[in-house]
Parts: sequence; structure tokens; C-alpha cells
Amino acid sequence: MPDKTPLLKVTGVSKFFGGLTALNNVDFEVTPGEVVALLGDNGAGKSTLIKCVSGVYKPEQGGIHFDGRDILHSSPAEIREFGIQTIYQDLALAENLDVGANVFLGREKKRMMLGFLPVTDDEYMRVEAAKVLDRLDIHIPSLKQKLVNLSGGQRQAVAIARALYWNARLVIMDEPTAALGVPEQRKVLATIRTLKDQGVPVILISHTMQDVMDVADRMVVMRRGRVVANLPRKEATVDVLVKHMVGGADISE
Repeated sequence: MPDKTPLLKVTGVSKFFGGLTALNNVDFEVTPGEVVALLGDNGAGKSTLIKCVSGVYKPEQGGIHFDGRDILHSSPAEIREFGIQTIYQDLALAENLDVGANVFLGREKKRMMLGFLPVTDDEYMRVEAAKVLDRLDIHIPSLKQKLVNLSGGQRQAVAIARALYWNARLVIMDEPTAALGVPEQRKVLATIRTLKDQGVPVILISHTMQDVMDVADRMVVMRRGRVVANLPRKEATVDVLVKHMVGGADISE
């Protein structure tokens, strides 16, 4: 039986920016191996919620726990060490470096040359990058290529591989298929399924309803800083989700 104990548990979180209520008493949770779609129009509160989970923002009210640990006041670096990895739309990759260097970006592996001179161990980083790409069933012809020469889907794969290599226990993906062609969209969705199969839950932020319907186990819809729907896949249709997003459903205010 899959573990249904929440790995991430957000309880009653509120966040204010001056007189603006960005999040209003939000409850949200994710269990191991679950793909949760986080949906809503621009300004609904999705990004604010994710930034609270990843430590960028500190909520004024509520609690956030990860694997039973209170992470409300943890720094973004500490939260990454706990295993929450966020992949933003810009991917935060270095296009002038190769695949291995990007997987190890900021944590480069060094070796000693001539017994005393520390240099970057490019071969070690490529070998390790190859292992995690294989785990994700992702094939990039040459890991010596600079990222500027890779496709959008391959770059997305490198960002996911980096998260997984550094022991991601929860992956948050912000619009991962935006600006990708259909074949590359399918590959990214296949990678999300691979993460799920390996027990790594994914929070998927997307405006592409077909992606959501293809991979998500549960749909959480936000509107005006509140969670207005929390639906298992079998109860969700595109029409129902859109109605919740725009306020056309029967939602108590």
C-alpha cells in the first residue's frame, strides 16, 4: 500500500503584502509518489504558495511541515538540503557550461592536479550526470555539449536531473512544458511519471490543461489567494477546473 502520510503539509497559511492578501488561510498537502497539479489564473496565489514552501517568503500565519519537520522559518538553502527542489521557468542553468557542470552547478567536484593544484573534475561530473539521466530514462547524445546547444526539452531534463541528483524528495515544477514543442512536452511528462514511479512527488504548476489531465493524481485550484477546489483526477474535467479557476463554480466565499 502506498504511504498516504503527507510528506508536505501546509496548514492555515496566510501571506500579506501591505494591504494585499496574497494567501488566505491555505491548506495544502502532498503525499509520497503523488503528482499534484496547482492551478489558477495569474494572481491566484500559486507562486506565492510555492515561494512560501521553498523558503523565499515567510508567511505571517500558519504552518509548513516537511516530513514532520517544521520548515516555516528555514532558509531556501536549508529547504533544498531537506529535499525540496524547485525548478522555475527560467531553469537557472548556465548555458555556457556542459551537462555535468550544470548538474553540479554551485557544488563543483574538484580534483588535485600535480598533487597540489585544485581543478574542476569535469569527467567525474559527466559520469555522475549520466547516471542520473539514465535513472530518468533521458538520453542526451553528448554530455560535453554546452547547454546553449541543447533543445528546450533537454535543458528541462538537465534541471530535473540536477534536482534528483541532490536527493530531491519533492520536486516543484513551474510551467515545465511552456514554450516546448509537442514531442518535448511528452518527454517532460514522461519524466514526471518516472519521478512518481520512483516515489518522488511532484507539484506541477501549469496552464496547459492537457498536461494536467495526463499526469496529475490530484488537482488543487486557487483563486484570489484561497484554495477553492481539491479534486482527485477521477472527479476532474477541464470544464470543472476552469469553472473553479474563473469563479463559475458553486464556491462559497
